[in-house]
Amino acid sequence: MVSMKYCARCGVPVTRKIPAGDNRERWCCEGCNTVHYQNPLIVVGCVPKRDDKVLLCRRAIEPRRGYWTVPAGFMELGETMAEGAARETQEEACAEVRIGYPFASVDIVDAGQVHVFFTADLLGDFAAGEESLEVALFREDEIPWHDIAFRSGEFALKKYYEDRGKNNGLHVHSVRRHRE
Repeated sequence: MVSMKYCARCGVPVTRKIPAGDNRERWCCEGCNTVHYQNPLIVVGCVPKRDDKVLLCRRAIEPRRGYWTVPAGFMELGETMAEGAARETQEEACAEVRIGYPFASVDIVDAGQVHVFFTADLLGDFAAGEESLEVALFREDEIPWHDIAFRSGEFALKKYYEDRGKNNGLHVHSVRRHRE
């Protein structure tokens, strides 16, 4: 849950309460009666392949600067998940891809995110975009598994290789922090 102090619509302080007809606490404005819903953000990405290699990006930004990842990022309004995955690949790897099918989904519960990964064919050249230190093609046995930035990306890569292009359906995983 993201903390709020003021209503984004009218500027009046907000409070936490269960609105009429709801079953959980929300940020509510007493001034204009707006209920501020907070829902998970969608992260979209893909595993671009060429021959027997996949394209990975070494992050130039935090979090996890210097670690490797599949091209991925937050979905934008006005685009489909597939369009978002292709856009993120263009931004991070200066690469054009032909998006295939979704094969992995990861619920990052504590971060309020859902990550969806697609297969993709790498078309043409590639280069490091602004968010990448470098980009490179890796065979499965060359992937720097100990230097993968995020567990969701590692899950996606493992499921990608388990699936081997058979379109075995959507592999779903959830990640939660362990609570003491």
